[in-house]
Amino acid sequence: MKLNLALKTFAVAAVALTVASCSKSNNYKDSSRGTGWKIDGKNGGFKANTDYTEQATGPGLVFVEGGTFTMGKVQDDVMHDWNNSPNQQHVQSFYMDETEVTNVMYLEYLDWIKKVFPPTDDNYRNIYLGALPDTLVWRNRLGFNETMTENYLRHPAFADYPVVGVSWLQAVEFSDWRSNRVNELILEEQGFTARGARNDVEATSTFDTETYLNSPTLTYGGSDSLARGGRASESRMKRNDSTNIFVQRKDGILLPKYRLPTEAEWEYAALGLSELRSYNVYRGRKKYPWNGSYTRSSSRRTRGDHLANFKQADGDYGGIAGWSDDNADITAEVQTYEPNDFGLYDMAGNVSEWVADVYRPIVDDEFNDFNYYRGNVYTKNAIDEEGKVKVVTVDSIVYDTLANGKVVARDLPGEILQVPVDEDETYLRTQFSQSDNRNFRDGDRRSTRYFESFDDDEDPSESEGKVMYDAPRHRVTNDSTGLQREFDESNSRTTLINDEVRVYKGGSWRDRAYWLDPAQRRFLPQGMATDDIGFRCAMSRVGSKSKGGKRAR
Repeated sequence: MKLNLALKTFAVAAVALTVASCSKSNNYKDSSRGTGWKIDGKNGGFKANTDYTEQATGPGLVFVEGGTFTMGKVQDDVMHDWNNSPNQQHVQSFYMDETEVTNVMYLEYLDWIKKVFPPTDDNYRNIYLGALPDTLVWRNRLGFNETMTENYLRHPAFADYPVVGVSWLQAVEFSDWRSNRVNELILEEQGFTARGARNDVEATSTFDTETYLNSPTLTYGGSDSLARGGRASESRMKRNDSTNIFVQRKDGILLPKYRLPTEAEWEYAALGLSELRSYNVYRGRKKYPWNGSYTRSSSRRTRGDHLANFKQADGDYGGIAGWSDDNADITAEVQTYEPNDFGLYDMAGNVSEWVADVYRPIVDDEFNDFNYYRGNVYTKNAIDEEGKVKVVTVDSIVYDTLANGKVVARDLPGEILQVPVDEDETYLRTQFSQSDNRNFRDGDRRSTRYFESFDDDEDPSESEGKVMYDAPRHRVTNDSTGLQREFDESNSRTTLINDEVRVYKGGSWRDRAYWLDPAQRRFLPQGMATDDIGFRCAMSRVGSKSKGGKRAR
């Protein structure tokens, strides 16, 4: 009797569980929880992607689960410069390149630009020249480095070495190009764009992700046969599903943008704290991306091997030739050394790396401790008289002349023209009040140590000496008379910091071990390049914080 009762109870519970699970599944898969209406898109109804699982990992990327950490110097501040005092920050989960961007990766970018915007055409010459790395960074007035000047970028012997001579601006442009090429391939492989569309483009018919999402009919220069010439689009048209011919953001098919990591993201990823947690706290403090306080391996199999590529001492860039050498005198091939706990290579040594942030001596954790980033310049899509987005054409390319005289394109043909946000977006908002927030709470006239009330429209030259960061103001003009450079020769300048300098992190082959600490930070004007600064890309994570739910303790 007791056995039969137990079996009946179990059967009822199983049926109830099945019904509940089916009810939950049907409620989500077939109909809206809000209205009860079907969400399958049939008969002109609302369509939602109910089969979405999680974000795909883009080419070259590694998943980094976010969390809290102590950003800044947790070791002794021997320089006493208070450049990055410790503060608690939280970083959302994101993806980061497994290695630095290599020469062969960058050459693929240059090859695409050269084909689409041939430098033999006067209209496009500065697009290609503006993307070229500065190979002259290898030159030294008392050193013989012409071999690297002539060979480092293009010779196959250096193909898998990190690209250098790239400015912050060039790194950002590469990231944008990479985003478009990855999403363009996704659309073609899933049958939404015509097969081979990505290989049959020219300056007037390029693909841009944001243009495709906002105004798909303008993609590929307005070519319908390319933008919706795939089998998936044709299938939808045959079903009279005209509202879903093009992929939309809500489909979850396209990836977020490749971009430079923020300083907080880079530092968090470099520390690789995932193996140092004990319940809800971190054990100890990490000096390097690897465990321990030494720069050589202590494991039995690799004891004595270098853990990074850096300068050992004066005139010692690798050690004595042979077993104890670090196998690199300049940069090293990527993945030469062991990765950190996140699976990221060369987060210390080899080359320093650009990050997205504008440099300031302090991290203002009192204002924000979540996804910290200084450098926001908010823009919006430009709209024409017909209410459509304005797309940059070959006749409307705008070029900027940098302080060093280099000419770069502000936007490429096919991209949506961006304009600063105005009062329509900022009115009565508490989060932001203007488009450019690079010097918010640190460096603008209202946050100086002077107590005078400054007029925002005041000419900066009239407030000489009254701004916190009185950096040199070099002027460059490029008109019909040619390039005119005006070097700021003032002896009263007090700093090199302004809104155009960007942070770079991590030690390089030129640096001593002191700079291998992930908390170390330096800065350089965003238009300049060196032989020891490279970069890697990151991508935001959308959706769940972790993959596969909570991990076991």
